Amino acid sequence: MCLIIPDGTRTAPVGLMFKTLFAQLAGAVRKFDVMIALGTHPPMPDAAINERVEITAAERATTYRDVEFINHEWDNPAALRDLGAIPAAEINQLSGGLFAMDVPVHVNRRLFDYDQLIIVGPVFPHEVVGFSGGNKYLFPGVAGPQILNFFHWLGAVVTNPMIIGNKWTPVRKVVDRAGAMVTVPKLCFAMVVQGKGELAGLFAGTPEQAWDDASELSRELHITYKDRPFHTVLSCAPAMYDELWVGGKCMYKLEPIVADGGELIIYAPHIHEVSVVHGKMIERIGYHCVQYFLKQWDKFKHEPWGTLAHSTHVHGIGTYDEKTGIETPRVRVTLATGIPEATCRKINLGYRDWRTINKDDYANREHEGVFLEPKAGERLYHLRQKPKWAGGE
Repeated sequence: MCLIIPDGTRTAPVGLMFKTLFAQLAGAVRKFDVMIALGTHPPMPDAAINERVEITAAERATTYRDVEFINHEWDNPAALRDLGAIPAAEINQLSGGLFAMDVPVHVNRRLFDYDQLIIVGPVFPHEVVGFSGGNKYLFPGVAGPQILNFFHWLGAVVTNPMIIGNKWTPVRKVVDRAGAMVTVPKLCFAMVVQGKGELAGLFAGTPEQAWDDASELSRELHITYKDRPFHTVLSCAPAMYDELWVGGKCMYKLEPIVADGGELIIYAPHIHEVSVVHGKMIERIGYHCVQYFLKQWDKFKHEPWGTLAHSTHVHGIGTYDEKTGIETPRVRVTLATGIPEATCRKINLGYRDWRTINKDDYANREHEGVFLEPKAGERLYHLRQKPKWAGGE
């Protein structure tokens, strides 16, 4: 059996699930291993893996000595298996007519060494797919670059405010279609958490059914509706977001409640990297709205689409006039992080010295149009009356 789990950027009692399943199954199966669904995130060192599954180094060397912990390698062709392609006609149907192209599907080849896959992970509102979880732990969790890049860009073209917190998005349909191509039997334990990561619900079944049920509870627990937009939002990144690649969630989850022309500040003194894996490309291209890329598609179509998608998600929606070259964001995104000012300017984001910010100054000022989110990234905020760009009338 192979247990597929998230890396350290998701809040959930993964250790509870790992140790419970190990105690139940390890003595009855020939092999019990763990694969970490990294997507394109950096590999986890041993100490971080131990922390993720809540065991000590001594326990790993004794009780869990026969468990192999596998970091997914998305960019190593030798580590992937070709499952064929989703045909253009199907992509056209699944994407609602936005794309019509064959999409190659590759996945970690080691999945096929096992008789049973067990997916364990939390479900939250998600900027690319609508709600995380289920087959998303396969795609992009343990997937190759083509399918990963494709559906991230599909989500970007639809835009974050139209995707996030919606269930049956075009991206979810593509992810589930790709998941069906993994023929190893699959069981999913979809977790819904609250508070500091305590279980609020646990749903078991196929990846599709467990996710469907869990996302209903996530919709109840993880979405907060506000009556008014805010001109200033201080969005504080928790320590588990150690680079802007994941810290961008501080924007995704709050973009819908920032007023037109407002400012969202990502407060994260501990973040010093844009991205270990993708940073050089991001510094070259910068953060822009999706129209900036679409209206200059010949210039950008050969870049990794997943990175372009990340760029648009952090920047937020906006407009681009190809005649004048003027890009107009709907809101301003400012970094109050350990990333230097010169880098912030280079990547087309604002800069604030985090030392000049006192988080308490932003608290309890909603009546003034100022909002503080002390632990951003997993709770989604929407306006009760959604504007048209977020799916309202």
